[in-house]
Amino acid sequence: MDTRTGLPVVGMVGGGQLARMTHQAAISLGQSLRVLAANPDDGAALVAADVRLGDHTDLEALRAFAKGCDVVTFDHEHVPGEHIRALAAEGVTVHPSADALRYAQNKRAMRERLDELGIPVPRWWPVTDRRDIVGDVVVKAVSGGYDGRGVWLPSNLDSVPLGAGTELIAEERVPLRRELAALVARSPFGQVAAYPVVETVQRDGICVEVLAPAPGLPEERAVAAQQLAIRIATELGVVGLLAVELFEVDDGRLVVNELAMRPHNSGHWTIEGARTSQFEQHLRAVLDYPMGDTSMVAPAVAMANVLGGQPGGPSIDERLHHLFAEDPGVKVHLYGKQVRPGRKIGHVTVLGEDMEQVRARAVRAVARLRDGR
Repeated sequence: MDTRTGLPVVGMVGGGQLARMTHQAAISLGQSLRVLAANPDDGAALVAADVRLGDHTDLEALRAFAKGCDVVTFDHEHVPGEHIRALAAEGVTVHPSADALRYAQNKRAMRERLDELGIPVPRWWPVTDRRDIVGDVVVKAVSGGYDGRGVWLPSNLDSVPLGAGTELIAEERVPLRRELAALVARSPFGQVAAYPVVETVQRDGICVEVLAPAPGLPEERAVAAQQLAIRIATELGVVGLLAVELFEVDDGRLVVNELAMRPHNSGHWTIEGARTSQFEQHLRAVLDYPMGDTSMVAPAVAMANVLGGQPGGPSIDERLHHLFAEDPGVKVHLYGKQVRPGRKIGHVTVLGEDMEQVRARAVRAVARLRDGR
């Protein structure tokens, strides 16, 4: 408890953009967000008042960080499970738990558990040598992959690192109609809250757009996706946010692709587009507060990620000037990152009545910030 405010101290391991935006939500709740950052120029370290520098794989650094925190949570899924268990054994409240987080850290464990629960996933099998890579498949590293890393498509299967100490699985490619995401939050009390199901648009393994609600998704399928996410959160004992990344296949079925147990890129639209942002909801959940209203504030919301462009051209400040002059209604979130080609440096959100219009505005805004034109 922060003696200055009488309100809880939440510790978030990781100093990236998710911690940065969680810090913004914590301000309005009066909470003190403590951040464990790897570097002083990490996105959250640039704005939070209580920043500790340390390595998330260092148990002693985690112990020191957790002292005085009412709860510890994460902005990524790379903290070793044995460290989380050690903290919990020493009386630290950690959400999500190591037992739950395992299913976001380990793709094989997640698929095995969902198979046991009868929840649909693409047909998969372990890869031990080249003979296991057969048919129309995708190969994935069991742990450590994100934003297209650790994934090998049919076009680059020759580069799969067999025998390099990386545990791998192969997954049969499904007849994909599009990708969806169902975001839910769950408290220790067991209360759950579900956001509208969104469509996510991927390019080169990176999410570039999120459309809320998913255009043309029948209501019964949207409800089924929310119920599926709630069931997974409950069965796995998740506390905090759970993002269930889904494939909508050609016959209309929903198939689980990945799980994330933290604020998620598919939920950034909620900052302006929902009554309660995913970042506030995550704080409410890990503190066992009642869940907030997840309803949308506009009929259509489009979020687009800003990826770094090529060097040169106008400064980012000048680009912002031009963008705001052209479209004052665009909401911009920049993460304080150095610009590199293809690096996720921010996102924009546009609200309105018509999905095609708000999506077009978001795409234009991203092009202005990326290319300066």
